Amino acid sequence: MTNLQENIIGHALTLTELVGYQPGTVVSRTLIDKKVGTLTLFAFAEGQGLSEHTAPYDVVVHILDGSADITIAGIVHRVGAGQILIMPANQPHALRAVEPFKMLLVMIRA
Repeated sequence: MTNLQENIIGHALTLTELVGYQPGTVVSRTLIDKKVGTLTLFAFAEGQGLSEHTAPYDVVVHILDGSADITIAGIVHRVGAGQILIMPANQPHALRAVEPFKMLLVMIRA
């Protein structure tokens, strides 16, 4: 178990406090990384994003703060705090921060 996992497992946490914004960049923090899946927090500065790519598994994103445009197979979805979006396996997707935003990404490898 990593030091981070020792510090978070079994404790009540506020996800938005576990990753901070940095101007002009994307910050990520992996909370859990197991064979069966991962939990990763991201903080995106306004205008930052991830270029189009695919994943071999369904990916769930939970928007924690701010808003972003997430494109799945050419369709743009504006998502904001409190919403989730499931990106299907093997479909091209990308995202761009409309304003600073944070998200929790959940990938279950099954």
